[in-house]
Amino acid sequence: MASDFTQDIRDLRATMASVREVVDLDRLAATISDLEAKAGDPDLWDDPDSAQKVTSALSRAIAERDRILDLDQRIDDLEVLVELGQEEADEATMNEAERELTSIRGAVGELEVRTLLAGEYDEREAVVTIRAGAGGVDAADFAEMLLRMYLRWAERHGFPTKVMDTSYAEEAGLKSATFEVNVPYAYGNLSVEGGTHRLVRISPFDNQGRRQTSFAAVEIIPLIETTDHIDIPENELKIDVFRSSGPGGQSVNTTDSAVRMTHIPTGIVVSMQNEKSQIQNRAAALRVLQSRLLLQRQAEEAAAKKEMAGDIKASWGDQMRSYVLQPYQMVKDLRTGHEVGNPQAVFDGDIDDFIEAGIRWRRGQEDNAE
Repeated sequence: MASDFTQDIRDLRATMASVREVVDLDRLAATISDLEAKAGDPDLWDDPDSAQKVTSALSRAIAERDRILDLDQRIDDLEVLVELGQEEADEATMNEAERELTSIRGAVGELEVRTLLAGEYDEREAVVTIRAGAGGVDAADFAEMLLRMYLRWAERHGFPTKVMDTSYAEEAGLKSATFEVNVPYAYGNLSVEGGTHRLVRISPFDNQGRRQTSFAAVEIIPLIETTDHIDIPENELKIDVFRSSGPGGQSVNTTDSAVRMTHIPTGIVVSMQNEKSQIQNRAAALRVLQSRLLLQRQAEEAAAKKEMAGDIKASWGDQMRSYVLQPYQMVKDLRTGHEVGNPQAVFDGDIDDFIEAGIRWRRGQEDNAE
C-alpha cells in the first residue's frame, strides 16, 4: 500500500505541475491584481453592466487560484496522513487516506480537464438547442428526455439555466427546445455534447410493444457578447410574430408575443416564445441568431470544424451516442468509447464522465491533427 500511495501522490503532483504551467499562476496573480484595482474604483458602479463583469471576472480568477492552491495543500496533507498511518500501522488512518486520495484524484481530474478548454469561445456561456429527428413520436419524446437530462445536469452543479423556446409535438414530447446555460465555460464543457443522439427502447407509444430506434440532434453554440460585433442589417432579417403556445397547441398567450426570426442570406431560423413580451422575445432571438452567425464565421475561418454546430442529420449513420434501454441497458459514446450500464442515472443528469471523456478525446484529435 505504501508504494501505491507514493506513486499516486507522485502522479497527482505531476498533474498539478502541468495544470500550473497551463494556468500560469504569476499571470493569474497579475490578472487578480488588475481586477482588484478596477473593482476598487469608486466610479465602477456608474456602469452596472461593466461593474458586474469586473466583479464576476475577479471572483472567477480568485476561485481558480484558490482551487489550485487548495489542491496543492490537500496533496501535502495527504502525504503527511499516509506517513502517520504507516508509522502507527493505523488502519483507520489509512482508510481515511484512501478516501481522501479518491476525492483529490477526482478534483485534480476536473481541474485538468478545465485546462484543456482553451478554445476561442470555451469560456462562454452556452446556448443549447435540441431537435427531434427520425423516429416520429418516439423522437419527440426522446428530445424531451434530453432536455430534462441537460437541465438536471445543470441543476446538479448549481448552474443557472433559462429555457428560451419550446415547440411541442402534437402527440407527446418536443419538436425542439432552446435554452441557455449561464455560467462560464458552459460552452467549452457542453460543446462535446453536440451531435446526433440515438435511443433504442420498447416504444411506450407502440401498442404492439415493439422495439423502436429514434434520434435527436443537439446543437451547442457560444452565447454572444456585446464585444463580438456581429451586426445584422435590418434588410437581412425576416421577422414573423405569432401567439405562444403550450403542449397540445393550447394557447397560453392572448397576444402575438412569440417571434420567429429568419436570417435571409443564410436561411438560419430562430424562434423565441418564452419571454413575456414581443420585445423581449425579439431581443432573445437576435442574440441567439448572432451567436449562430458568430459560430458560422468561426467555422469558416477554421475550415469548418466538425465539432461546432453544423449539419447534424439526426438519423442513421450519424449518431455520436447511443442510449439503449432494450434488450440491454447501456449508454455509450461512439467517439470516445466511454459507456455506463445505468441509463436512468444518465437521463437524470449524470453525464460528467461523458463530458470529460469527450473533452479529452477532442484534445487528442486536435493534437493528432497538428
